[in-house]
Parts: sequence; C-alpha cells; structure tokens
Amino acid sequence: MLELEARAEPSRLMSWASPLLAVALMLAGGVLVFSVLGKDPVEGFRVFFINPVKDLYAVSELLLKATPLMLCAIGLAIGFRANVWNIGAEGQFMLGAVAATGVALYFDGSESALLLPAMIVAGAAGGAAWAAIPALLRTRFNANEILVSLMLVYVAQLFVSWLVFGPWKDPDGFNFPQTKMFGEAALMPMVLEGTRLHLGFVIALATLVAGYAFMNRSHAGFRMRVAGEAADAARYAGFSANRMIWVGLLLGGAAAGLAGMGEVAGPMGQLTDKVASGYGFAAIIVAFVGRLNAFGILLASLLMALLYIGGEQAQQYLNLPSSISMVFQGMLLFFLLGSDVFIHYRLRLRRRAAQGR
Repeated sequence: MLELEARAEPSRLMSWASPLLAVALMLAGGVLVFSVLGKDPVEGFRVFFINPVKDLYAVSELLLKATPLMLCAIGLAIGFRANVWNIGAEGQFMLGAVAATGVALYFDGSESALLLPAMIVAGAAGGAAWAAIPALLRTRFNANEILVSLMLVYVAQLFVSWLVFGPWKDPDGFNFPQTKMFGEAALMPMVLEGTRLHLGFVIALATLVAGYAFMNRSHAGFRMRVAGEAADAARYAGFSANRMIWVGLLLGGAAAGLAGMGEVAGPMGQLTDKVASGYGFAAIIVAFVGRLNAFGILLASLLMALLYIGGEQAQQYLNLPSSISMVFQGMLLFFLLGSDVFIHYRLRLRRRAAQGR
C-alpha cells in the first residue's frame, strides 16, 4: 500500500520553485477549464492574462487591485512565520474600513490636512482591535485562533451591514446600503495622473519594506521566526509564546485594517456592504504563494490581482461566470499545497507482510 514518508531534509530549491510549478500547473488546468466551457484556450488566456496589462491605465488598475492584497498578506506572513494562524484578515479589513469611515463621517466637511492621517491611524487601530479578540481568547483561554478569527469575519460582515442599512445609511443614496460620499480631504490623493492609482499603493510598498525589515532584520522578527521553525528551541531560549501570538495577530490586524481604510478612502470613496470583496481570504493564498517573503508577496499580489481582473474581463468578453477567477485561485492553491506535500514527503510502497509465515 502507498503511504507518505517524511523526507530527511526537504529541498530548499524546490521550496522556492514550487510556486512557479503551481502557476504552470494552474495554466495547464486553465486550458482544460476553457475547453470544457467551450471557449478557445488561446482567446481565453488573451482575455484573462493579456488584456489586464495592455496599456498604462490597465496596469494602474492591476496595481490598484494588488494594493490591499499586499497589505493583508504581509501582515499575515508575520504571524504565519511564528505559526500564529490568523485566518480573519477579511474581518479585520472590514473593521479598519469601519473605523476610517467613522472618522471621515464625524469630521464631514473638514478640510484639515490631518483628516487623512487620522483615518489611516483609525483604520490600523480598528483592524488591530478586531485581531486582539482572538489574541486574548488564545492567550487567556487557549481558544483556537483559526476558528475565532474566522468566525469574527461573519460578525464583522453583519456589523457593516447594520451600519450601512441603519445609522450610517446615506439618506440621499436612493435606498442603497452605503454611506454618503467622503469629502475631498478624506480621499487618498492620486499618484498617477489620469488613473485611479492612489497613495495607498505607495503605503503598501512601504509596508512591504517595513515587514521585510521586521521579519529579517529585527530581534523580534528573529524570535518569531525561531518560534515557527523550532518551537522547542524558542521555549528553551525563554521566548514568550503569548507575546508572539499578540504581535502576530495585532500586526496582521493592523495591516488588514490599513488595507480596509485604503479601500474606502480610495476607489470606493464611501463604505458599502460590499467593501471587503474577499481580499482577506485571497491574501492567505498570496502569503503562501509568496513564501511568506516580502518580495515574493509583491509578485504573488500582482498575480492574484491579475486573476481578479482577468475574471472580470472573461465575464465581460467571453460570457463566462463570475466565479471563473475563483476557479483559477483554487487551482493555484491546490497545486501549491500539493507541491508542498511532495517537497516534505515522499510516496513509499509498503508491502504487506507475507501471510502464513
């Protein structure tokens, strides 16, 4: 019978090459998907992967879509390196958006230059506060942070819905679940004339650099890395597991909250019940495809943004269902995890002992 046997030493080369292998297998799977759906694979790939980067405006939209993915993924990567499994970035994204919206609405009409920085701080604080709930329950009551952070996503969704259908609903919004549009001072300035690419992209790049410095050039990052790679050694060295849980969750929540703030103060310009769009969950795939590395996360964010926009293009030009981008995301994650299994394990054929000996 076949069984998995752990390898003595997994290949470091294959660990870094497996995302490329997963992408190649995803593309091969895409040929099959387009064929099954009755579409020409060449035309499908052109619409899915070429159209989103055909001109400067299209590239700016790609970078805009990648911005929240970068922010969420780098925050998650910090915790994942220490085996702190924050699965609730989607909820933290929404609470960051809520906190930033609260500041924008409270100071509605203000022209102060301090309004946008206040929204940035509020967004990060809102996401961190939401992440503090699973951190507290994990360290005080040993609750599983995976389940707690995931369940809080649905609480956050209901909270956002209550706000935009209730106290924050725009009275002049034709009964749509949304707040009023933010004032000019509460919107992110554009960084590329004639596009929607805003300051949030620059903040995301700066956050990637800060995340790299924290994970690879700081003592705190070293402690978290040791805790993830050798938990027994970390305990022997006296590293506090509870402190690492708090740091991993709070930094992940703050980054996701900052992404939520950028979404409402950027392309949306208001809070709606559709604010999250799955960025928090997609960022989990981005973090793993990027190998929990800042530069890898940058490339993986661009790939994931390409899948999002490509799915929208395929829906528009090829009449494919809106879920097509999720099919490609699922294939990417499946092939990546499958590759990781065979990097760490090998298949062995174990013969059953001969009968009657």
